[in-house]
Amino acid sequence: MNRPHYILLPVSPLFITLSLTCAFMLNLLPWGRWTGAPDFVALVLVFWGIHQPRKVGIGVAFSMGLLMDVHDATLLGENALAYTLLSYFAIMIHRRVLWFPIMTQALHVFPLLVMTQAVQVLVRFTVSGRFPGFVQFVESVVGIVLWPVITWLLLAPQRRAVDRDHTRPI
Repeated sequence: MNRPHYILLPVSPLFITLSLTCAFMLNLLPWGRWTGAPDFVALVLVFWGIHQPRKVGIGVAFSMGLLMDVHDATLLGENALAYTLLSYFAIMIHRRVLWFPIMTQALHVFPLLVMTQAVQVLVRFTVSGRFPGFVQFVESVVGIVLWPVITWLLLAPQRRAVDRDHTRPI
């Protein structure tokens, strides 16, 4: 229970842009359609929605959703709607989630990822009349397994001290 609390440096807007770009590039890889391949854009959007809700909001989520719609050649607005709802609910719970350890944060993020996939499945079912199956929801489980790694990677640049002074306690 007595884990150290780090005073984080402000996040660079360039780093946020770089992380969203890298997540988009990971989704562009050919293994993105395999069962169990996580939606990296959704994970990074949830992370920044929880940690920096004023810098990455619903507008960024909508834009990333449109980019994913164009890439996936799906109905225009499917991912945009899902990512917008994801960002909205991540921003709603951001103060509460930050108080928990990383594994408990993952449990709070899990319903958000399931909701995102449920919206995508619902839109596809409404348009095509075919249900893709429950196997698609394995992506959310894989995303939760990756949540501690993504949190560690995206918070790493903020943990560095500006100038290392060994006489300061913080």
